[in-house]
Amino acid sequence: MAESEPNWDWYRSFLQVLETGSLSAAGRRLGLAQPTVGRHIDGLEAALGLKLFTRSSDGFSPTDAACELRSFAAHLAATEAALRRVASGHGSGVRGTVRVTASEVVGVEVLPPILAALHEKHPELTIELVLSNEADDLLRRESDIAVRMFRPVQEVLVAKRIGGIEVGLHAHERYLARYGVPTSMDELSRHSIIGFDQENAFVRSIQEKCRALTRNYFAFRADSHLAQLSAIRAGLGIGFCQTQLAARDQSLVRVLQHEFSLTMDTWIVMHEDLRSSARYAVTFEALAAGLKAYIQGESSFPLQD
Repeated sequence: MAESEPNWDWYRSFLQVLETGSLSAAGRRLGLAQPTVGRHIDGLEAALGLKLFTRSSDGFSPTDAACELRSFAAHLAATEAALRRVASGHGSGVRGTVRVTASEVVGVEVLPPILAALHEKHPELTIELVLSNEADDLLRRESDIAVRMFRPVQEVLVAKRIGGIEVGLHAHERYLARYGVPTSMDELSRHSIIGFDQENAFVRSIQEKCRALTRNYFAFRADSHLAQLSAIRAGLGIGFCQTQLAARDQSLVRVLQHEFSLTMDTWIVMHEDLRSSARYAVTFEALAAGLKAYIQGESSFPLQD
């Protein structure tokens, strides 16, 4: 390895080239000129004594060495981002940046009014919202606070159970007017069912309720929960939807309520080292209060004083 140490800008460029496959695309994301990104890659390769990319007319293809370094560079990125968030909050009052992660549907359909009220009360607070159905690592500070549908097991995490979000089968009234309302689970075979493409824990929980609901059963498949929700609203078929969310829209009708129901345990989680910081504590409690109101079917999401 060369004696010169790589700087963080080189690793940032490395990650973006890995994700985009080109210098120009990486430069656009970073706000840098293409030659600058190229110099960063050249400098990192020289400093590490490794070939990280194979150049071709199709772009930059990562070598085996680059693939092995990806996770370490990603950890550096998470640490650097967490450092900036911590630094942003120093000063009096509730101020600075808090990074929140939640599932697609909760992040798009449920959290915005909660976060809007939070920002109105604390205008110097900045929220970064990450939409992901994967569990970000709070121990590595990929996020500060997470809304999760399972109980965390790490002892160093502060976790608060909010309650259970019920999921049922729903369809748009336009679809039901055209194809009828199923009166039993067996009748679902005559309907267009909206479901998942890849198996996951939620799919397996669905199959425990009805073994017939396999991938081949679905007329519309998408791993995005938002895409499934949009398909239900468009009248494409019968799909899985949070009952509290469907209750907001009178055109969405629940079917087979007594035959099919799932409950997703809902938790708010953060690292215990953050609870002494005002901005994390305020955000944590606001999310807890807002989600509890949502679960209880309240029309507004109050903030706790």
